[in-house]
Amino acid sequence: MSEAVFFTPARSFTVAEIAATVGAPLPEGADGSREIVGVAPLDRAGPRDLVFLDNPRYAGELDTTTAAACLVAPKYAGRVPAGTIALVTPHPYHAFAAVLGALFPEAMRPGSVFGSSGIAPGSIVHPSARLEQDVTVDPGAVVGPGAEIGSGTVIAANAVIGPGVRIGRNCSIGPSASVIHALLGNGVIIHGGARIGQDGFGFAMGAKHLKVPQIGRVVIQDNVEIGANTTIDRGANRDTIIGEGTKIDNLVQIAHNVVIGRHCVIVANVGISGSTTLEDYVVLGGGVGVVGHARIGKGAQVAGASNIAGDVPAGARFGGTPAKPIRQWFREVSILGSLAKKGGAGEKPPEDGTA
Repeated sequence: MSEAVFFTPARSFTVAEIAATVGAPLPEGADGSREIVGVAPLDRAGPRDLVFLDNPRYAGELDTTTAAACLVAPKYAGRVPAGTIALVTPHPYHAFAAVLGALFPEAMRPGSVFGSSGIAPGSIVHPSARLEQDVTVDPGAVVGPGAEIGSGTVIAANAVIGPGVRIGRNCSIGPSASVIHALLGNGVIIHGGARIGQDGFGFAMGAKHLKVPQIGRVVIQDNVEIGANTTIDRGANRDTIIGEGTKIDNLVQIAHNVVIGRHCVIVANVGISGSTTLEDYVVLGGGVGVVGHARIGKGAQVAGASNIAGDVPAGARFGGTPAKPIRQWFREVSILGSLAKKGGAGEKPPEDGTA
């Protein structure tokens, strides 16, 4: 594995313990007491490391790995070398994630930048703020009047928690993040530099653009994760809402009055315009743009770099600009490619190469 500089295993695990953790049978005759102290890629693993194979592109590296054990799908179990214990599971990557969480619990959510707990010197906590036991506030952080923070939460260096903000238990607010006009549930992770609850972009357009006061909030439900430098605007006259379990990547812009359902996945560089609704389990690939007031139905998936110009039905797979059903998009791209190779629809390109 990589040199253990920032994350070291909480303890070692035996192969038998790992098998029990992921629900994989221990092969007959395998040494279940064999010790696992780390994880590594297939081609760099040593005799005390755990590896996994989920992508067939790396199946060749499985043949020569020297790992202690490998989490592997049934179809690749026969390729595991004799010196490596095969732990067969239908979902190797999910199993690997579960083991990683047990080995490296400190990597599951950001902790104190300074590695200490409690209210650090150099932080500012307003006397009217209410902090439960076991809250960490790093140097340079500011907690405003009337704010409430639940136990086990970490406010990292130079983060700003605005007046009246409520943050649940076991949350992590990353360094230099700001949270204002917002209510957060339990287990929320906000990475460094994120901006939560600032003005939505609202103006009454005219000869002089009149600013529209944004008087709503941001409501972030339990177990949401928000990436670095992402921005989520507060609502104009109702709340911006991020549903339970949703995962948002870095550098995402979510505008005012947006409602995002439960367990959605939003990849980096997505922009979601105001008053759009994403129902539960929606996936937006990297760089997707969504027009305002659209509705994306439950379980819909949108390919990266697409632009959504209207509603998307539940369960649909869309792609392109403007986005459309993905099979239609693929057909159009294929036809355009064929026409380009032929020089257009029945036309010969100029012999001198000019347009």
